[in-house]
Amino acid sequence: MRIIKGLENYHKGRPLSLALGNFDGVHLGHQKLIKLNIRDAKERGTIAAALIFEPHPLRVLYPERTPRMLISTSRKIELFTLLGLEMVIQTPFTLEIARLIPEYFARHVLHETLGVASVSVGFNYTFGHKGMGTPETLKHLGQEIGFAVNVVPPVMVGEQVVSSTLVRQALEAGDIDWAYKLLGYWPMLEGEVIEGERRGGKIGFPTANLKIDEDLIVPGEGVYAAKALVRGEVHNAVVNIGKKPTFHNTYPVTVEAYILDFHRVIYGETIRLYFMKRIRGEMKFSGVEQLVTQIHQDVAQAQRVLADTRFRAF
Repeated sequence: MRIIKGLENYHKGRPLSLALGNFDGVHLGHQKLIKLNIRDAKERGTIAAALIFEPHPLRVLYPERTPRMLISTSRKIELFTLLGLEMVIQTPFTLEIARLIPEYFARHVLHETLGVASVSVGFNYTFGHKGMGTPETLKHLGQEIGFAVNVVPPVMVGEQVVSSTLVRQALEAGDIDWAYKLLGYWPMLEGEVIEGERRGGKIGFPTANLKIDEDLIVPGEGVYAAKALVRGEVHNAVVNIGKKPTFHNTYPVTVEAYILDFHRVIYGETIRLYFMKRIRGEMKFSGVEQLVTQIHQDVAQAQRVLADTRFRAF
């Protein structure tokens, strides 16, 4: 994978087959688009690439309406690599970019700067000032300027059109099964292990507390069966997301993982949690004894879930 940071740092060579979009989550719809783009590149003898703007355009245009992202940019690029893209051009989204009319974007960015042979977009793709450009606009401009346009129709799961918004709603509700069906892979959080209150160790269940990027969505409060990737090894885990109501009246949401059969100190290390199923909602207990009893039950249930569930990172 070749990563180009900034349009000004791209130097035209072999023509591009370019996937356009934000690709938050790289869900099944995005995957279909990227696979089509890769197939198109192979047929044309071009480079299979994607152009992504960072940050998300809403952060620049309507920051108060910006949702939390499903994945980080680094995770997005990792998934692009696994799908088979050869290049990602990552460029800042600015007010100047936002003000470009569709024709200028097609002619000066896609044609003159990037030299595309073809572009692939989703059925609901918009571009240019105030989102005036549509796939039909792009098709018309492509015919006029000299590049092909592929438009990917909606991808359905059941009767629902797969979208980043739908995945976000599933995660907020703690519905991991539904999120998995929309994404095509298990939802994942990655973060640095930081010091917590050290209460878990005192009751026999030491946890790894994760520092999560505040721009990323966290599944709804509750207890989850998960896989933990630590130092390249996969372990079973029980993850609690919540505000610790047994010990606090008010407390920020934390993500802490009890990694089964794991006894190493990993403060300062980055680990991944792959969520497989929500076991229960967050509960307030009468005391430590009741909490410990419930944790034993959670561990047993998580082990049953994880034994019956096929795991793959992507």
